[in-house]
Amino acid sequence: MDDERYAFVVEWYEEIAGRTRQFQFFYYVNSKCIEMFDLKTRKVFLRTSVKDNEITLPDLFIGGSINILGRKLTIIDYGEEYTRRKLSEKKEKTLGMIKPDGVEKLGQILDEIYKRGFLLTRLRMCCLDRNQAFRFYEEHRDKPFFNALIDYITSGPIIVFEIVNTNAVDNWREAIGPTDPSRARTVAPTSIRAQYGIDVTRNVVHGSDSAASAVRELEFFFPSSGPMLPNTSKGGNCTCCLIKPHAVKAGMTGKIISAITEAGFRIGAAQMMVLEKANAEEFLEVYKGVVHEYNGMVAELTAGACIALEVLSDTQNTVQVFRELAGPADPEIARHLRPRTLRAIFGVDKVKNAVHCTDLPEDGQLEDDYFFKILDR
Repeated sequence: MDDERYAFVVEWYEEIAGRTRQFQFFYYVNSKCIEMFDLKTRKVFLRTSVKDNEITLPDLFIGGSINILGRKLTIIDYGEEYTRRKLSEKKEKTLGMIKPDGVEKLGQILDEIYKRGFLLTRLRMCCLDRNQAFRFYEEHRDKPFFNALIDYITSGPIIVFEIVNTNAVDNWREAIGPTDPSRARTVAPTSIRAQYGIDVTRNVVHGSDSAASAVRELEFFFPSSGPMLPNTSKGGNCTCCLIKPHAVKAGMTGKIISAITEAGFRIGAAQMMVLEKANAEEFLEVYKGVVHEYNGMVAELTAGACIALEVLSDTQNTVQVFRELAGPADPEIARHLRPRTLRAIFGVDKVKNAVHCTDLPEDGQLEDDYFFKILDR
């Protein structure tokens, strides 16, 4: 049987040389093999195979990021007409937003997104000031509800995200339901607004209403150049939690966040990230030479997107209490000794154990700063 092949153009920023390189990237569906050719030199750069859960065809779309052997590659174009014809009509991006009243339902809403077949590709918790809110909702400036909308959307943190799916704009609008939650409960009772919305203003979520709006709104929150809106990191009595790539890819993100908040913790900041190998090695350096799984831990953190969380609590020892919720590093041990912990429920093995959590109380702020100050620039 022929091995179906797709071609893309990808970019890789080579930090040591301080340059951006472009490659022809080939992905073979059945064998899971990849090839990369340097577009400038026309020479083979890489031939390798990947595991089933590392890269799959749904991961390959324009604007997406993949990680190959610790290299973060950005897909910037199709590499041939066949790939463009086969894939361009299938995938569409749109913006989703969880409004201030819905932030406490983050886990449940993310779970709805995964269950409905969307691929989550970017996520960020941020706040809008009034000027930013005016710009984002400018098309509603003459509507009677405009001032109330601005007051509401600036009343607390929001969570914005990019999702990918077939006909993503229309499918996301269908998933969230009518603007009025009371009407949604009648005509679309399984929609997100029907389940979690309160009224026309406090209707939990936003979705772009057209492909053109999706482009504009994604650029507003995830600009192709220039800074993004500041994150919502508070610091202080906090700990760091990373939802690892295997768990993100398996659609466990929502369930993990729900388990965290149901245990009494709060999410102070959240961001989806794709780590370079150098960043993963730096972050995990304390484990080098200490645990046998170090190399595997680095490989896992660079295998795809992870989600960094700033976790807060009302206790004085947030790091320690959250470690108890995370459970033993080995999920098998966790399932025997602490069966209700995150790693017992969502972990696979000592490397793919669902979450990383801060080990030492004095490192809570340091790890939090690493993701929300140092890497978030």
